[in-house]
Amino acid sequence: MVVVMTPEATPADVEAVVNLVQSAGGQAFVSRGLTRTIVGLVGDVADFEALNLGSLAGVLQVIRVSVPFKLVSREHHAARSVIRVGGVPIGPGTLTVIAGPCAVESPEQTLQAAWMAKSAGASMLRGGAFKPRTSPYSYQGMGEDGLRILADVRSETGLPVVTEVIDPGHVDMVASYADMLQIGARNMQNFALLQAVGSAGKPVLLKRGFSATIEEWLSAAEYIAQRGNLDIVLCERGIRTFETATRNTLDISAVPVVQRLSHLPVIVDPSHSGGRRDLVLPLTRAAIAVGADGLIIDVHPAPKTALCDGDQALTETDIREISDMMASWPPLMGRMLAASPDEVGHVPAGV
Repeated sequence: MVVVMTPEATPADVEAVVNLVQSAGGQAFVSRGLTRTIVGLVGDVADFEALNLGSLAGVLQVIRVSVPFKLVSREHHAARSVIRVGGVPIGPGTLTVIAGPCAVESPEQTLQAAWMAKSAGASMLRGGAFKPRTSPYSYQGMGEDGLRILADVRSETGLPVVTEVIDPGHVDMVASYADMLQIGARNMQNFALLQAVGSAGKPVLLKRGFSATIEEWLSAAEYIAQRGNLDIVLCERGIRTFETATRNTLDISAVPVVQRLSHLPVIVDPSHSGGRRDLVLPLTRAAIAVGADGLIIDVHPAPKTALCDGDQALTETDIREISDMMASWPPLMGRMLAASPDEVGHVPAGV
């Protein structure tokens, strides 16, 4: 069950609900949004119904939710949410492009990639300072030095930063640099990490796991929401199937399915799903056409020398095609391309 509090509800009103639920042997998880507070209940529904929670001060309504992901479900939140990251909206009505290098390698590489991203219509910068890799011998990222580089590039370009966190012990440090915390596919069911980012007070980008069902993906989002953070954006990045022609199989149908089940925004990663530069543009078109709320795309000034995922990173020529696409495709779907919060001059010559 879910208890929706009125916008005027006081902390004492919320505490009264929590105490009553706990006295009946249940658990209550409080999620505070921008306009109202929601209390998710876990326990015997029959016991909760006997409490007459709807009569308590500050309670707007009590909803019986049938799905396991109560807080992120549309059963209690019919309107789809818009999440703002550093002033950039992600959700219905806009198409938000997040772009940048898969991994931070140097200040020069990251800055150049950021200007490339901005010229393609990106309003947010992606870049990995910590890189969880299948092989222990692959490039693992620059750590906190990489976070400093991302913060410096944000200051120069005005692009809010999203970067991955892989360890619960690093959450506070990464949050001190980033505007949005990313949970990668390998960590979608790292429950300690999900709970830690849920308590960090920053928006979260949650990628779907390699073999995760949609219910498992939304249940992972519920771990974050239970800690009071409903500023979650879901990312479809392809799943593992029997097919080997592409790096992963992009489950394009997941976008409308999840949008029907959850109020959270859904974006698509055409870079990691296809794993090849020539597939990024067609998959981007498919994502826009199916109604995705945004895209996250790899770009690199010199893909042939990239330390991570160079085969899928877009080049200058590709960026021009993406830019042309962003000028015409979003309006066809009734969307506006999300602008960066701080338009800082023009792209330097030669970039």
